[in-house]
Amino acid sequence: MLATLIPFFDKDMKVCAYSLFSQRDNYLLNPAMQGSARNDGAATVSGLDIIQKIGIDTLSPGTDVFVPVGPISVFSDIESQTGSMRGRLVLLLDDAIQNNETYQKRLTQLKQEGYKLAIRKLPVSAFEQNKEILALMDYIILDCKKVDVKKAKIYFSKLYPNIKICVGNVDNQEMFDYLKDDESFWLFEGRFYRIPITKGETEVAPLKVNYLELMNIVNDKDYELTQAADIIGRDTALVVELLKVVNRIAINSEVTSIRHAAAILGQKELKRWINTVITKELCADRPNEISRLSLLRAKFAECLAPSFGLAMKSSELFLMGLFSVLDIILNMTMDEALKKVNVSKEISDALVYHKGEFAILYDFIVAYENADWQEVCRQLIVKDINVNTVYEAYTETMCWYKDMFF
Repeated sequence: MLATLIPFFDKDMKVCAYSLFSQRDNYLLNPAMQGSARNDGAATVSGLDIIQKIGIDTLSPGTDVFVPVGPISVFSDIESQTGSMRGRLVLLLDDAIQNNETYQKRLTQLKQEGYKLAIRKLPVSAFEQNKEILALMDYIILDCKKVDVKKAKIYFSKLYPNIKICVGNVDNQEMFDYLKDDESFWLFEGRFYRIPITKGETEVAPLKVNYLELMNIVNDKDYELTQAADIIGRDTALVVELLKVVNRIAINSEVTSIRHAAAILGQKELKRWINTVITKELCADRPNEISRLSLLRAKFAECLAPSFGLAMKSSELFLMGLFSVLDIILNMTMDEALKKVNVSKEISDALVYHKGEFAILYDFIVAYENADWQEVCRQLIVKDINVNTVYEAYTETMCWYKDMFF
């Protein structure tokens, strides 16, 4: 199983929903899965178990999850598969759905039971012939590269005023800025939120300077604990977070100072804690998905390290994932951003030049989070890695994130 969650944003860049993308097997290795065996297991909603394992509350509070259902699985016992999650699930259909009485009756039943409905990949030429199906939808996802969404909104506002339009495949900030203030569009999806702004001011704010100074210190090969502790002491929020961590470890010990707290953690754990917490703090003025993405990439890289023959480099790979959005956090190019912190040449080569063995794993993680399953499967074949190994690593990553914040 391969599964990932891709975020939907509102006009203020707040994450309001996620879309679940999944694939049952490596289709390049098992081409029958796309042929005669394509309907094996089609009576179940694929990928739901990842949400069940991590818990839906792990996701941003109040967010819905768009879950794809096929023309067969829509008739399955969705009610028992989804349980108490139904209030936050949006059943996502596509152009494979048939506009006939049988489907209309089933979709009406699901709506009455509390599910929201959405449809995607429906070509403009098929709008009219699917008007009964569209009348049941709560959302429609329009690919802005294939549909003129400005014209489409006029059509839907007249015929289906209750349907919420989501714009997908938004690649850049300019397109997002062009669309976001139009009240007809509810949600946006695309890679635009990962593109750093390189125009205008590139000076780092004073508080961020302190954070970067601290990162520089702990990422030296043999740093001084006392020096790191003194910089932590400049920021009350960091002190509070440090004491919370230490109190969980040193249950029966009194912490007498910030230096004492740092000593209890030790060099290795303090370094890991600082890099993780400070990255989150640096994301404070960015969309919350940036912080989530950074942490998930870090842990996913660490979990995948053994499978990519990099088990001895797992700590560095954690750092690579953590810093993979530093350009977005600091609003500058990755090359400039990494000059602000102390990282190894292997990390820099991977994030700036996309070369070296670290880059192979980094590219794999990016392909996975974008649900580029063809590229993911290709790399799995090249590296002789089983699909289930990757899925277990992703599940472990999501559970780690859950335990960290919930």
